Amino acid sequence: MSGVQQITVSDDDAGQRLDRWFRRLFPQITQGRIEKMCRKGEIRVDGGRVKSATRLEPGQIVRVPPLPTVDAAKAATPPVKKISAADEALIQQAVIWKDDHIIALNKPPGLPTQGGSKQTRHVDGLADALRFGKDEKPRLVHRLDKDTSGVLLLARTRAAAQALTAAIRHKATRKIYWSVVAGVPHPFLGEIKTGLVKAPGHGSHGEGEKMQLVHPGEIESTPGAKRALTHYATLYRVGSRASWVAMEPITGRTHQLRAHMAGIGHPIIGDGKYGGSGQENLGDGWGAKLGGIISNKLHLHARSMSFEHPVTRKPITITAPLPEHMARTFETFGWTEDLAADDPFEELQ
Repeated sequence: MSGVQQITVSDDDAGQRLDRWFRRLFPQITQGRIEKMCRKGEIRVDGGRVKSATRLEPGQIVRVPPLPTVDAAKAATPPVKKISAADEALIQQAVIWKDDHIIALNKPPGLPTQGGSKQTRHVDGLADALRFGKDEKPRLVHRLDKDTSGVLLLARTRAAAQALTAAIRHKATRKIYWSVVAGVPHPFLGEIKTGLVKAPGHGSHGEGEKMQLVHPGEIESTPGAKRALTHYATLYRVGSRASWVAMEPITGRTHQLRAHMAGIGHPIIGDGKYGGSGQENLGDGWGAKLGGIISNKLHLHARSMSFEHPVTRKPITITAPLPEHMARTFETFGWTEDLAADDPFEELQ
């Protein structure tokens, strides 16, 4: 065991959560152990009790209680699962842009962003294969649903992670998604303002949990409901059966795009949760299953993300090619990626 330590917070660590700061300095200590030490008052900041989520400020003194040594912790900790050669190739091939500060992936559909119930293979777990010579593993700064493909950013430094997270939180980034939906939305260009509230699922892990729509006038009186705003633009259509729709989420709620499109009667193709996997699209604007040669995989793709680079301050726009199943659908319908306007939402600005 080590002795008690008094560590001064540096300028570089300004604004960082206590638990993340602690785990960076003492990687052998689990999150649960940190929470327990905070509850018992063993970890203190400037002599006072703190919570694990406390944000640190430069010059503060963190009291670190006696800790097991790295060797002792390793002996008590199961070995970290090694990334297979196939998974290493998969995640490295997904890289579409990188510099010394940021890595952008074209996340494959079906690969979760982070671990969860029954999810042992995910982007965060494979990020060690994205070091490319750096000492630190890249950090996630936002998420995509498991079945959504497209642009996903990881920060290669702590400073870049803080800047990008703040930019996303303050809506200083822009994300445009492409989808194929059932039917044809009317009007072709518009916005959806319906609020969202989480409906409980079933089972011990909340299986089946989904978002329910809330009328804008009832959001304030509905417990847990949050405002949500989506811009959408219908780019091309195939008769009355299906449409290529671009979407821009102005807010970032769970399943926002999927719930909003289903809510106006045009669920995203392949969306069994919100469109009903057994529902066929008969041309009336409902049913997420086109049938025939069209894939039943979710047709939702994070096409592009624009932001200011946290170091160079230059504007960056990263674009991700379509996943294979969406590319085949586009080919079937005679659509090509270059048909889309640079900014399909220009009239809404």
